Amino acid sequence: MSFGYYPSYGYGVDWTYILIIIAFIISMAVQAGMQSTFAKYSKVRSMCGMTGAEAAQRILMSEGLYSVAVQPVSGSLTDHYDPRTKTVNLSQSTYSSTSLAALGVAAHECGHAIQDAKGYAPLTLRTALVPVANFGSRFSWILFMLGLFMSSGILLRAGILLFCAALLFQIVTLPVEFNASSRAMNKLEMTGLMASGEMKGVRKVLTAAALTYVAAVLTSVLYLLRLLALANGRGGKRRG
Repeated sequence: MSFGYYPSYGYGVDWTYILIIIAFIISMAVQAGMQSTFAKYSKVRSMCGMTGAEAAQRILMSEGLYSVAVQPVSGSLTDHYDPRTKTVNLSQSTYSSTSLAALGVAAHECGHAIQDAKGYAPLTLRTALVPVANFGSRFSWILFMLGLFMSSGILLRAGILLFCAALLFQIVTLPVEFNASSRAMNKLEMTGLMASGEMKGVRKVLTAAALTYVAAVLTSVLYLLRLLALANGRGGKRRG
C-alpha cells in the first residue's frame, strides 16, 4: 500500500520537490551573478570608445564576413546570432553602448557568426536540433502529466524522451557558447579593440553569461531526475 500520489516520505509528501528547490536556487544564484557582473561592467567605458555595433562590424570585417549584418533588437540581454538570416542581433544596451560588457557581448555573438562561417560542427548540430528541442520542451510535460493521470507507461516514457531531447539541445549548446566566448576574446585582442587591462573584465562578463547555460543544464538534469522518480513511483503504485 502507498500513501499519496507521488513517491514520498510519509503521507502524501512529494520529496521530489526538493529537486525543484535545488534547481530554483541554482538558477537564481547564477542569474543574479550574471546580472550583477553585467551591470558592473556596463558602467566601465572601453578605451577604444567604440559601440558594440561598431566593434561587431570590425570583428566581422576582420574575418571577411561582409554579408553578415549587425542590427539592433528590442529587449534586454536579447543578443543572439541568427544563422538563418546571417545577422548579429544586439540588444539596445549592447548595440549603442561603449562599455566593456557591450563589446564583450557583441564579440561573443560575432564568435557565433565565425563558427557558422567555418562550419563549426556543434553549432551545426545545435541548429539541427532546434525543432526537436522546441517540440520536446513544449509537449514533454503535457505527455508526462497525461501519463500520470491516465496511468499510461507509454505516455510517461514519451514525455521523458521528449524532455531528454530538449536536454540534449542544452548540452550541445555548452561547447557552442564556450567556444564563441573563446573566439570573442581572441578577436578583441587581435583587432586591438581591448587593452590588456580590459580583458579581465570582459572575461568575467563572458564567463558569467556562460555559467547561465551550465545552470540550465544542471536544472534540466534535476527536473529529469524528478520525472524519473515520479514515473517509477507511479509504476510502483500500479503494482501495489
